[in-house]
Amino acid sequence: MNKLLKRKYLSRLGDGLRTSLQCVVAVALTGCMTVGPDYQPVEPVAPEAWHTELHQGLAAGPINSATLARWWEVLDDPLLSALEARAVQGSLEVKEAQARVNEARAMRGISQAALFPTLDAGAATSKSRSSESGGSGKAEKHYAAGFDAGWEVDFFGGVRRSVEAAQANLEATEEELHGVMVSLLAEVALNYVELRTYQALLATTEANIDALQESYEINVSRHQSGLISELSVQESLRILESARATIPALESGLDAAKNRLAVLLGEVPGSLHPELAKATPIPGLPVEVVVGIPAETLRHRPDVRTSERRLAVQTARIGVATAELYPKFHLAGTLGLESISAGELFQSTSRVWGVGPSANWRVFDAGAIRQNIQAQNARQEQALIHYEATVLRALEEIENALVAYAKEQLRRESVAKASTAAERAEQLVRDQYQAGLVTFNNVLDAQRARLLLQNELAQSDGAVTVNLVRLYKAFGGGWSPTEAPTN
Repeated sequence: MNKLLKRKYLSRLGDGLRTSLQCVVAVALTGCMTVGPDYQPVEPVAPEAWHTELHQGLAAGPINSATLARWWEVLDDPLLSALEARAVQGSLEVKEAQARVNEARAMRGISQAALFPTLDAGAATSKSRSSESGGSGKAEKHYAAGFDAGWEVDFFGGVRRSVEAAQANLEATEEELHGVMVSLLAEVALNYVELRTYQALLATTEANIDALQESYEINVSRHQSGLISELSVQESLRILESARATIPALESGLDAAKNRLAVLLGEVPGSLHPELAKATPIPGLPVEVVVGIPAETLRHRPDVRTSERRLAVQTARIGVATAELYPKFHLAGTLGLESISAGELFQSTSRVWGVGPSANWRVFDAGAIRQNIQAQNARQEQALIHYEATVLRALEEIENALVAYAKEQLRRESVAKASTAAERAEQLVRDQYQAGLVTFNNVLDAQRARLLLQNELAQSDGAVTVNLVRLYKAFGGGWSPTEAPTN
C-alpha cells in the first residue's frame, strides 16, 4: 500500500513539475522583452588641441600611461616615492572608498540574486483545542515540514535593468576610488613640496640673519669708534630683528606640513618628524612633460568617468520604473509533510505538494508609476547635464594648470636674475658705504631688496613644482586601468 501511495505521489509531483516547466518554456519561446531605453555610451566633447601654448617643457604627444600612473617618479625624489607608497597602503580615505566599492559590489550581488528562484525550508508544530459546542472539544496537534520555492520570471526585464543599474553603480564607485587616489597622491606631493619650501625659506632666512648679525656688530663697533651715528645702529638692529621675527611662522608652517603628511599616510601627527628633519632641496622638474590631446586626457579623469557611469545608472533605472507598468509572473511550488501525529509525519500518507504559475498586474495607481517614469527621465537628464558640466570643469582645470606651470617658470627665471642682481647690488653699495660715498640707508635698502628676492625665489622654486603636481592631478594621474579593482 505504501509503495502504491508513493507512486501516486511521485506521479502527481511529476505532473506539477511538467506544468511549471511548460510555463517556463512558453515564456522562453515567446522571448523576454527588456523595457526602457538601452544606454548609449557618451564621449566627452573636447577641442582637438589645447588652447594654451605648449612651451617651457610642455610638449604635445601621446601620454605614457605608465608614467601618468606613477607621475611622482619624474621628480626623482626617493623619499617622496616612499611616502606615496605608504599613503596608498595607509590612507583612511582610500580604505573608506574601498569599503564603498565593496558595498556596491554586494548590492550588485543582491540585484543579481533576484534573477534566480528562492527556496525556503521550514518546520512547525502546533497544538489547538476546539470548543465542545462548536467542535469535538478535543486538543489536537499538528506537525508540518517542507520546502517552498518561488521564482519571478523577469518577462519585461525590470530585474535585468536593476542589475544593469547596480553594475554601473559599482563601476561609478570604483571610479570614485580612483578619484580619491588621484587627490591623495597629489596632496602628499603638494605637502611634501610645501615642507621642502619651508625648509628652503628657513635656510635662506637663517643665512641672512647671520649676515645681518655680522653687519649689526660691525655697525656697533663703528658707532663706538665714532664713525657712524646711533641711527645706523638702530636701523641695522631693526632689519635684523625683523628677519628673526619670520622664523617662528616658518617653523610653524613646517610642522603643520609634516603633521598633514602624517595624517595623509594614516599615521599619528608627529610620527614623520624624525625622517623629515633633514632639509633636502625642493624636487626638480623633468626636462619634458608630454601633454596628450584633450579627449584622451578627459577619458582618463576619474571625475569624468564617474559622471558617465552615473548617467548609465540613471538610464537603467528608467527601465526599472517602466517595467512596473506590466504584469509580473511567478512560479511557486511546495513540497512537504503534514500530520497530526509526530510518528506518522514521515509516512507516505503525510506527503503534500503544490506547484503552479501566478500573475499579478497593478491596474490602477492614480498615475504613480507613470509619474515615477517621468521622474527617472528627469534624473537622467540631470545626469547628462552633470556629465557635460564635469567635462567643462575638467577642461578648465587642465587649461589653468598648463598656463600656471609655464608662466611660473618664466616668473622664476626673472626672479632668479633679480635675486642675483640684488646680491651684487648689495655688495657694491657696501663697498661704497665703506668708502664713505653713500649713507647706511642705501645699505639697508639693498639688504631689504635682497632678502625679499631670495625669499621670493625660494617660494617660486616651490611654486613651479607645485604647479607640476597640479598639472598631473588635472591629467587624472595616479592610477592605472590595469590596476582597477576587480568586479
